[in-house]
Formats: sequence, C-alpha cells, structure tokens
Amino acid sequence: MKDIVRGWRHIQQRYNLIGSKCSQCGKVFFPKRVICPECRRRGKIEDIKLSGKGKIYTYSVINTPTDEFKTLAPYVVAIIELEEGTKITSQIVDCDPDKIEIGDEVEVVFRKIRTEGDDGVISYGYKFKLKK
Repeated sequence: MKDIVRGWRHIQQRYNLIGSKCSQCGKVFFPKRVICPECRRRGKIEDIKLSGKGKIYTYSVINTPTDEFKTLAPYVVAIIELEEGTKITSQIVDCDPDKIEIGDEVEVVFRKIRTEGDDGVISYGYKFKLKK
C-alpha cells in the first residue's frame, strides 16, 4: 500500500517534466530543487513545466546492459539539453542506434519503465524520441 501511495504522490512529476527556476538568476534545474545552487538562499525557487523539447548533447549506445534491461539492447542513453537550458539524462526510444547524432532534435514521450512485484505493477516515466 505504501508504494501505491508514493506512486500517486509523484504522479505530477512522472507524467510531466517539472523542474525548478530561480527567480533571482533565471537558471532552470531538473529534477526540482529546493535551493538554487548558484544563488543559495538569496534565490527564490519556482516550479516550471519544461517543454520536453531539446537536442542530444551527448549519448552512448548500451550493448551489454544489466539483466533488467537485456531485452532492450542495444539502446541509447543520452544527455539532452532542453530548450530551457537544463540537461537531463534519458533513454532515446524508437530509433536505430547507428543513426543517432549529437545535435539531433528530440521530444519527450512517456513510456513503460518497468514492471514491479508479483502483481505486475507497471511504472511509467519519461523517455525521449527523435523529433520528426
């Protein structure tokens, strides 16, 4: 029951990219922050819904994953620079790993992350795909 409650409590972050923006210096962070690492206590942090659009900053093709992700191999994990300027690490889905390039435009999608427990509870979260 505890896991179900925790899941519902985090549903807003799970189905939206919610970050933080400092009203003092204007920097955007993901995941959310309580204190701005630049301004420290002088900054005032506000929630911001991120666009989910960005470009591949760097990436790696995973050919030898852990047991949990063997059925996905090969797959791409990238650092995405979002339009708002913050960077986020994510899997790139629905693509040919040999055709990924730094600078490719991507957009967020929400997909299955894993199935947990004996009851088969499915966890969803964000991933990215190449923008068409």
